[in-house]
Amino acid sequence: MLSKDAAQAILDQAELVCSAAEVAAAVARIAAEVNARLADSQPLVLAVMGGAVVFAGHLLPQLSFPLEFDYLHASRYRGQTRGGALTWLVEPRTELAGRTLLVLDDILDEGITLAAIREGLLERGAAAVYTAVLVEKELGREKPVAADFVGLTLPDRYLFGCGMDAYGAWRNLPAIYALK
Repeated sequence: MLSKDAAQAILDQAELVCSAAEVAAAVARIAAEVNARLADSQPLVLAVMGGAVVFAGHLLPQLSFPLEFDYLHASRYRGQTRGGALTWLVEPRTELAGRTLLVLDDILDEGITLAAIREGLLERGAAAVYTAVLVEKELGREKPVAADFVGLTLPDRYLFGCGMDAYGAWRNLPAIYALK
């Protein structure tokens, strides 16, 4: 865990990439797109812990149809800096068979984790899996999955805020920052 001073130093030296107003506008646009596309499906919405909690908290009140909510926690990192095989730390408790799912995540980086989550949910019987991400990083190469709904497309930098952390801190920021 970072000390308070170390966490503050990270923020003080960071560059603002998207203001809270820009983030809110992106979430509102995603909500409108999801409302138009999934309103008749009564989906099960799954937040990917822990990064998607902020995004989910802002998006869900803007969805104008009945839905169920659950979460999952899957990781390829498990305390490491390089990803390995996907491990399901917490699986959804809600029955998935035959359901339309909307998976919410904070960021689509390389896409390996989100692709594995999508495949795992389909293997567990989901009829359809849609994905919504607050941020997609521009990497300049193909990814194994494309999100159905993307809020912001941002450069390939170390981003934090709005659910994304900087060394464990600052997920709670309403704007998005990048390390310099």
